[in-house]
Amino acid sequence: MVSRSLSVLQVLPSLESGGVERGTLEVGRHLAGQGHRSLVMSAGGRLVDTLIAEGSEHFCWPVGEKAPRTLLLIPRLRRFLAEQQIDIVHVRSRLPAWLVYLAWRAMDPAVRPHLVSTFHGFYSVGRYSSIMARSEQIIAVSESIAEHVAREYRPQAPVTTIHRGIDPAEYPAGYRPAEEWAQAWADEYPRLRGKCLVTLPGRISRLKGHHDFVELIARLKSAVPNVHGLIVGGQEERHRGYVAELERAISRRQLESQISFTGHRADLREIMSVSSLVVSLSSRPESFGRTVTEALALGVPVVAYAHGGVGEIMAAMLPSGAVPVNDLARLHEVCLRFLSQPPVITALPERFTLACMLRRTLAVYEALAGDGRRSAGCAASLPGRAPGRQQEDSGLARQV
Repeated sequence: MVSRSLSVLQVLPSLESGGVERGTLEVGRHLAGQGHRSLVMSAGGRLVDTLIAEGSEHFCWPVGEKAPRTLLLIPRLRRFLAEQQIDIVHVRSRLPAWLVYLAWRAMDPAVRPHLVSTFHGFYSVGRYSSIMARSEQIIAVSESIAEHVAREYRPQAPVTTIHRGIDPAEYPAGYRPAEEWAQAWADEYPRLRGKCLVTLPGRISRLKGHHDFVELIARLKSAVPNVHGLIVGGQEERHRGYVAELERAISRRQLESQISFTGHRADLREIMSVSSLVVSLSSRPESFGRTVTEALALGVPVVAYAHGGVGEIMAAMLPSGAVPVNDLARLHEVCLRFLSQPPVITALPERFTLACMLRRTLAVYEALAGDGRRSAGCAASLPGRAPGRQQEDSGLARQV
């Protein structure tokens, strides 16, 4: 435990959307709320305004740009870490991690900041990914990721598992949407009135198991005539061909009236709360599985392929909903059973809560900072660096 304010810099490619970005904002908000100085470095994005409004500073640097000129950032980054008197630098992505590491390792070990990394995924094994294991403290977002790190990288630094967390006040059991939302939803999707909704949330990509979902709905419709499959998630331009492939598969099975695409939605909580069932069918293991946790916290049954972080969540909250990967027969059997007799879901474990995630993350920072390094200065008191500002490096922009 440290008795002084810390200056913590989180570094990631951008602040557009996604779980990594969301976690960055959550940690930044918590740091600011605890009286610490929260800084974030990225190429920017639609979440910057929210970040700043919640008390963090943003430094707009192209740290995620895959180009040789990005290496020009290294000496500037080294000066930045010294001038801003950073206590902790937390890297959340591989390319920014390389830049930070190359700047950090050339600094005086007696005064340089402590280096923390988070493994947010099952990164491909190789030299490029190995940078995430070179920090002084490694955070894994699930036990599955911690095992992957230990097995594939054998890091010298300690690995701490800190599950991604949700706020139970935001996802209370038995939550029902506001009447205004329900009416707007009915107006937008009149074909869904009276339907038994089975929802597959997540971005549209080949790894998310959409073909298995189409097959699932085809099998369910004979026993549950009013079943309707919802594919909730945005699509990137590069996946247009895959979406067309899915549409053809739906047409071949004559499921046009049983499956709908909603695109990206900001109201996933509400959609899941009016669903009879949520499914997670990723063909590759997920690092955590936030939407699975959210659905179960709401009290909505989930059926999921039992691997990775999702498998951990299911084992803790609804073991009977876990099925072997790609076992379509078992998937259909469990979904049918849950639709006819909803299961009992275990309450959200404390380790999956946002409060636990934030408390344990701050504890990692404080334990590292407690070694006495940088105790002579406190970056929070630097003149002209008030929290809640966007910082631009015009000289950097000219170079890159």
